[in-house]
Parts: sequence; structure tokens; C-alpha cells
Amino acid sequence: MIENLVNAYTPLFTWIGLGMILSRFIPDSFLKLLGYMLYWVGVPLQLFVLARHTDSSHGGLIPAIAILILIVSLVLASLIGWGLQFLAQRQTSLEQTNLDLPSVNSLDRASLGSFILATILGNTGFVGLTLAQVLTGPANMDWAVLFSVTNNVVGTYGIAVLIASYFGNRQTTNHWWIQLRDLLTVPSLWTFFIGLNTQFIKLPPVVESGLEQAVWVVIAFALLLVGLRMQAMKGWKNFQMALVASLLKVLIVPLLVGLCATYLGIIGEQRLVLVLMSGTPTGLSVLILAEVYDLDRSLLASSIALSFVGLLLALPLWLVWFS
Repeated sequence: MIENLVNAYTPLFTWIGLGMILSRFIPDSFLKLLGYMLYWVGVPLQLFVLARHTDSSHGGLIPAIAILILIVSLVLASLIGWGLQFLAQRQTSLEQTNLDLPSVNSLDRASLGSFILATILGNTGFVGLTLAQVLTGPANMDWAVLFSVTNNVVGTYGIAVLIASYFGNRQTTNHWWIQLRDLLTVPSLWTFFIGLNTQFIKLPPVVESGLEQAVWVVIAFALLLVGLRMQAMKGWKNFQMALVASLLKVLIVPLLVGLCATYLGIIGEQRLVLVLMSGTPTGLSVLILAEVYDLDRSLLASSIALSFVGLLLALPLWLVWFS
């Protein structure tokens, strides 16, 4: 297990740590350029290569599991968020009667929506696929790729947009055809299907080897961007709410997934893939939604940082219990 942990932690610590160091010297314009390059070139190339080695026989099972995990996470986050909101309101009313109760941070509408997003949206594209490639064999990467694509399409570009639009403070025009256009123009989705449907085409060994090496280059730059963005995050407001969201994201939900998978007879590396992908840290995409819909940026930034720390602590547990 020690060797597996070293292999998993090495790219995370190396590239994220380097990004945090370089963030002091790199302008924000470079961060935006790197983000655009990864969105339009890097990640599509990564999914194209992985899709060429993906077993499409699981094409219906894995997306269904990913959607079910999204729904379960959404229900848990909503119930706990509204419960904490009720406790905060209850505390406010009791304070007027001079009762001494433990402090509970109040949640406004934008903070509640941010809490839900921080719980359901994971970094499956960068961190999830990296861990899956390091900790599992090539035969099980199709589970990770299908899970990641489903999470991005249904989660980031579907459920998350609806949640952000509903809870956001900003009155943003959000027509259904705009969402459909955004979905159809996602480059990663197109390259994934192109790679899936060109598996029968044999490329020269030099090209295949170059594409596989390019995947690791993309992963390095993606983790570098995570480190650059994490260092730029300011403030630790709403720490309690961010901590609760992080515990749900990297501990409670993946634990439930692992136990349910075991009960259903899914064991070994396939079970580990489901646990890893469901327990990835909060994705950077939540910060984009926060800007567009005026959500609680501080809560989301704190959740991203805390969930990364939580992943490093939880990873040994997942390897012991579910590998």
C-alpha cells in the first residue's frame, strides 16, 4: 500500500505544490490562458486517448451509477444544508430569549446553493483520472473515463447550472437553448465520442506512444493549474460550512459508494475506481459558476482547499478498505 500511496501522492504534491509556489510570480492572464488551453486542447486530447482504450460494453452501467451518485449527493447536501439553515434560524430566535447555545453559521440563499455545489461537483477530470491511472490497471480506466464524462455532462453542465441559477443572487438570463448550445459545444464530449468510435483504426506505434505521453503532460499542467488557483484563493470565511461540505464530498459519499458496491458484488479495482471518482475534491468549475451567478465564492474556495486536504487523509482508507 505504501508504494501505491507514494505513486498517488507524488504527482499531486509535485505539480500542485509547484503551482502554489509559482503563483507568486505568474500573472492572472497566464492562468486564464492555461485554463483555456486545457479546456479546448488538453482535456479533449486526454479523453480522446483514453476513449480509444475504453470498453464501451459498460456504456450504460457506469453513467447510470455516476448519475445515481450525483442524485444521492444532491439529496444529502440539500437535507443537511436546509437542516443547518433551520438550526441557524432557530438559534437566532433563541438568542433573543438569552439562551446560550453553540454557534451555527447562518446560510443565505447563495451560501446554501454554494454548499450544495461544493458537495456534488468533484474534480473527476483532473484529480480523478490521475488517481485512477496511478492506482488501477488500464483494464479499469474505462470506468473512470465514463464516470468523468457523465459527471461533467450531467453534473457540471446540467444539474449544477440549474442549482446555480436557482440559488444565485444575480439575475442571469438562462434559456434552455443556451444550456443546450453550451452542452453541444463542449470539446471534451466530442473528442470522447470520436475516440470511442475510432478504436478500430490502428495508429502507428510512434503516434500511439506520443499520445499516451501527451496524456501525462496534460495531467501535469492540469494539476499545476489547480495549485495556481488554490494559492490565489483568499479568506477562510464560512469555515464550518466548508468543512461539512468537504466531509460529505471526500468521506461520507465515497464511503456509502464503497459499501453499496460491496453489497452489490462490485469488488477489487472496479470498486476502488467508483470510490475514488465519487470522492474527488470539489472541482474548480464551481468558481466559474460562482462568478456567473454571484454565489458564495469564499465558501466554495474554502471547500476546494479543505476537500484536497481531506482527500490526502482519506486515500489510505480507501486503499485499505476497497482496493
